[in-house]
Amino acid sequence: MLTKEQPALFSPRPKSFAALMEMYETNYLQLRLLCGDLRILPLESRSYIAGGIPVLLQVVDSSTHTTTLLMTYLFEDQQRDSRPDMLIRVYHDSRQAEVVSHRCRLVDEPIRYWGKDLDTMLLCRWRMNRFLYKWTNYLRRQGHGFH
Repeated sequence: MLTKEQPALFSPRPKSFAALMEMYETNYLQLRLLCGDLRILPLESRSYIAGGIPVLLQVVDSSTHTTTLLMTYLFEDQQRDSRPDMLIRVYHDSRQAEVVSHRCRLVDEPIRYWGKDLDTMLLCRWRMNRFLYKWTNYLRRQGHGFH
C-alpha cells in the first residue's frame, strides 16, 4: 500500500527488465535519427564521412511488423575482420529495437569475469543493447546517416 511519503512511481533500476525495455525504445529512436524511416530502407546502405570509416547497413529480413538489420564498419583492408557488427531486430508496432547478436571482440576467447559467475541473460542483453545505444550515438555525432 502506498503512503504519502512513498512515491507513486519508481524509476527503473539500471540493468533491470524495465530499464532494458527503455533501452530498446531508446535504441529505436537512435536508429530512426540515424536512418530515417526504418520500414523503407534500401536493402543495402553505406554512410561515408570525411576521415572516417564507412558504415554498412543491410536489411537482412523485413516483414510487416519487424525489420532485421546488420550494421558494421567497412574497413579498406579486406583482410581485416569487420567488427563490431550487430544484428538488430526492429519492432515497428512497439517502436523498439534490440540487438539479436553481435561480434565486438577480435579474439574468440571467452571473456573472464575474475571468478564471478557468468552473466544472466538480462545482463547480457543489457550490455549488448547499451553498446548499440553508445555506437549509434557515436555514429550520429560523427555525422553518419542513412537517409
